[in-house]
Amino acid sequence: MNIEISIKENLKLNSICLENLDKKSDQIKEIVEHLITAQNKGKTIFTMGNGGSGSTSSHFVSDLLKTAITNNSKRFKAISLVDNIPVNLAWSNDVSYDCIFLEQLKNFLTDGDIIIGFSGSGNSKNVVNAFEYAKTKGAITIAISGMSGGEISKIADLALIVPSNDMLIIESMHILICHCMINVIREQGIPKFNYDS
Repeated sequence: MNIEISIKENLKLNSICLENLDKKSDQIKEIVEHLITAQNKGKTIFTMGNGGSGSTSSHFVSDLLKTAITNNSKRFKAISLVDNIPVNLAWSNDVSYDCIFLEQLKNFLTDGDIIIGFSGSGNSKNVVNAFEYAKTKGAITIAISGMSGGEISKIADLALIVPSNDMLIIESMHILICHCMINVIREQGIPKFNYDS
C-alpha cells in the first residue's frame, strides 16, 4: 500500500475507535473515582501488563507519582509490577512466568488496594492469575483491555474494553485513556507542575 494512504488510513481507524471510546466515558469516570478514593485513603495502586501493555503499566505509574500531584493533596501510592526486572526474572526462572505478578502481590497487597491490568486481548495468564488472587484479598480489580475483553474482563470489578480488534490501536487507546485520567485528576486541584507552556 502507498505509504501516505496507509498513514491516513491508520489515523482514520484510530479516530473512529476514539469516537466509539467516547461512549465509555462513564466507565473511565468510575476508574478515576476509584483512583482518587485510593489516593485519599492511602491505598496502593498496582499496575501490570506484558509487552506494550507493560510499558503502559510503567508509564501510568510514572504519571500517577509525579504528573498527577496537586497542591495540598495526598500523593498517590503506585507500583508497576513490571519494573523490578530481577524479581520478575527470578519468578519466571524458578517457578513460572505465569506467576510473576501474583507473587509480587503476595508481598504488598492489602484490603482496598487497586489492581489495574492492561492487556490487549485480556487473556494474559499472569494478569489473570494476579486478578484471581487479588479478588481473594479484597482488592479492587480494574481491567483495561480490547477485543472481546478476555478473561480479565470477566473477573474484574470494573472492565474498560477498547472497541477494536487491532492490537496497535488498542495499545494507543490505552495510553490515551491513561493520559485522560491523569488530566482529569490534575483538574480536581491545582497541579504542582504546569505542562501547558
